[in-house]
Amino acid sequence: MSVMAFEELLQTPEPADLGPASRAGAQSQPVLNKAIENALATLTLTTEKKDLVRALILLWHDHLDAAHTIAQEIDNADGAFVHGIMHRREPDYGNAKYWFRRVGSHPAFAEIARRVTASSSAQSDQPLLRELMPNGAWDPFAFIDACEEAAKLAASGDRNRVLQEIQRLETEALLDHFCG
Repeated sequence: MSVMAFEELLQTPEPADLGPASRAGAQSQPVLNKAIENALATLTLTTEKKDLVRALILLWHDHLDAAHTIAQEIDNADGAFVHGIMHRREPDYGNAKYWFRRVGSHPAFAEIARRVTASSSAQSDQPLLRELMPNGAWDPFAFIDACEEAAKLAASGDRNRVLQEIQRLETEALLDHFCG
């Protein structure tokens, strides 16, 4: 197993919801923890990076409380990033912004911007892309605002699907950053 094993854990039938909803295809926490342990055993990562990977994958599978418990114990930009995503999904948008202010200018932002720019589904919504990446740079606060706006609208729709795809790209880029 390798980083690919973690990426396989993100391949769920439905993408993670922008909010706290659980969905079909999200693995149970015991099954997920076993798969994460197996994948982590093949990599040489610090305990902190292992915890970040675990929190991110748990978050993807709708285990917000478990991810929150892990992320709040990691007092750096990486921990704040996962913590911010968790609060964005909770949804507690103001608290998510607090945590993203603590993130600062994260090294994964450039990779998120690159992946979002290359995404055909994101390309289908040019106004959203201009919102999320003014001057080509990833703006996590604009993403929080877009998720909040989507929550006010119907749960389905093209914009919601694009935002879910962007959330997947964000998760993958952050996972690569933690394992890199």
